[in-house]
Amino acid sequence: MDFDHLVLSDRTLISDGTFQFNCHAGVSCFRSCCRNVDLLLFPYDVLVLKNHLHLTSAEFLRAHTRICAGSHPFFPGLQLKMAEDERRPCPFLTEAGCSVYAHRPSACRTYPLERGVECPGNNQPLRIHYFLTHHPYCQGHFEERRYSTKQWERDQLLDEFNQYNDLWASVDALFATNPWAGEGVAGPYQQLAFMVCYNIDDFRSYVADHDLLSRLRLSKEDKRRIKKDDGALLRFGFDWLKAILAGRG
Repeated sequence: MDFDHLVLSDRTLISDGTFQFNCHAGVSCFRSCCRNVDLLLFPYDVLVLKNHLHLTSAEFLRAHTRICAGSHPFFPGLQLKMAEDERRPCPFLTEAGCSVYAHRPSACRTYPLERGVECPGNNQPLRIHYFLTHHPYCQGHFEERRYSTKQWERDQLLDEFNQYNDLWASVDALFATNPWAGEGVAGPYQQLAFMVCYNIDDFRSYVADHDLLSRLRLSKEDKRRIKKDDGALLRFGFDWLKAILAGRG
């Protein structure tokens, strides 16, 4: 897709890297963006939230998510399940604001921006684009504070989330090629991929049960980190998926 000079009805490409916005409890729309929203969750979002809530991956998936359409027809997406209320608030929204603020998902951290990632392929670097959303209820756009996209990334502690989301984008780009053609919807490879991406606890058991780490050429430090750290295990899972889907081994 050509992003140059792109203007959509509800968002605009940020061409100069700066935008005007500020959100705080004093704006009249405070917490409005936390209701009636279809909030996509990326694999690292699920990992961070389930650890903060002291839930297993399976418990978190059952209680707080629902399957939705993904960015292409060949792999589903995951959305945060809103509370069963006519206003559909986020389940973590309180009168004081977000109860999981320090652990909130990527989309919440990025708002009012949306981050677009292009995967050109052939080992070319990802192309990153930021869009400014335009929701009519949002009064934060009329606040005087101006940010650069880099400042916003720093203030919202987005660096680590973006790193994992970029890795996920390259995996999802592989999924978009339909690497499980012929096995049907929710076939064994697709179920394996879903486990690796969204159920890190079951994947840890899978790695141990199949003795994967001893069968691969990894340093002792890498193996130790993968066994102990969810983030390292997720990165390993992404690489492992790309390897087995490419060779179906």
